[in-house]
Amino acid sequence: MSILKKRLNKYDEMLKADNIDIPNLRKLCFHGIPDEGGIRSLCWKLLLNYLPTTRASWSETLTRKRELYRTFIEDLIVTPGESNVDGDRVDVTLCDHPLNLNPDSKWQTYFKDNEILLQIDKDVRRLCPDISFFQQGTEFPCKVIVAGNGQKRLHRRVQHTVLRSANVERKGLGVTKIAVSVRKAIEDYAPLPEGSEAHWEVLERILFLYAKLNPGQGYVQGMNEILGPIYHAFACDPCISWKEYAEADTFFCFTNLMAEIRDFFIKTLDEAEFGINSMMIKLTQHVKDNDREIWQRLNQQELCPQYYSFRWLTLLLSQEFPLPDVMRIWDSLFADEHRFDFLIHICCAMIMLLRDQLLVSDFAANVKLLQNFPSMDIQIVLCKAAALAGISLDAY
Repeated sequence: MSILKKRLNKYDEMLKADNIDIPNLRKLCFHGIPDEGGIRSLCWKLLLNYLPTTRASWSETLTRKRELYRTFIEDLIVTPGESNVDGDRVDVTLCDHPLNLNPDSKWQTYFKDNEILLQIDKDVRRLCPDISFFQQGTEFPCKVIVAGNGQKRLHRRVQHTVLRSANVERKGLGVTKIAVSVRKAIEDYAPLPEGSEAHWEVLERILFLYAKLNPGQGYVQGMNEILGPIYHAFACDPCISWKEYAEADTFFCFTNLMAEIRDFFIKTLDEAEFGINSMMIKLTQHVKDNDREIWQRLNQQELCPQYYSFRWLTLLLSQEFPLPDVMRIWDSLFADEHRFDFLIHICCAMIMLLRDQLLVSDFAANVKLLQNFPSMDIQIVLCKAAALAGISLDAY
């Protein structure tokens, strides 16, 4: 029997148990989850504490959570002046209007929401441009949106920048002619026709609802990079019954993950125990402990970790590697009982794997090298990180 077949059998046996053995599942997932059969999708739901460990509770949990998400869409995406239940247009001039300054005004909420939405819309249209997945249409467009004739499609609320340029042409001594051209700002991803939704539109809605439900944090640029791989894993599940609810399931898994890394995205918590500055200090110390020569080199060049590792740590390396490699990294991160200790090991391994170049290059070259980590077999990086952590990746 092949090694892959043996591993698939282990997952099958573990995931079909009446009570999931989470400690052993963590050990198995840490070494990489197979791409086959939607196993990663199911394991991430368990590792991110979305699904309970008792299989008998799954149906009730999923039904309740998915219904809750549907109410979020209906209640939190406010559209002033939309049709009422009888199909008649609401006369907003009688009770509310765009100039109403009352904080409870639907129009005030609408305008405030659009400020958040503008950044979200820009970010989700740029996600993973090297693959076509997020530009493609989902097989399961949101029923609430479709039933409302697209009134709540969020991208329609954002006015994209229009650049006007004037080309001045002088012909001899005559009158100056001005040719005005209008050029729309470049959009990587275009919306699909009514009745359809691209995957990036789904991400836009998830991030918008998350921001609405977490006003103390709101939306911070980069959250789209955390959301993308989770949604991709769930939306590509070969099991239709799971794929159909990828949006709702992603929302709750993303929310649970953000609860763990929220300190990375809140500037006032930068100095907290799990804030981003604390993480960078840990990384620097880890490099010093494992390769003092590299540490001295970076220290002498005053090459601060803020120049490169801020993005590594905040976005869980999602921008440093291709999506398949990111998902493999996250298998280990989500399976790690101490979750982000292993992230420090990976980042340290990345620096140590570049030691030869770092030791001979100047400041500018080293900054460029660390900010654009070279293509490398992800298994080499993970094995190095595991060695630093005193773990073998060959155990399973």
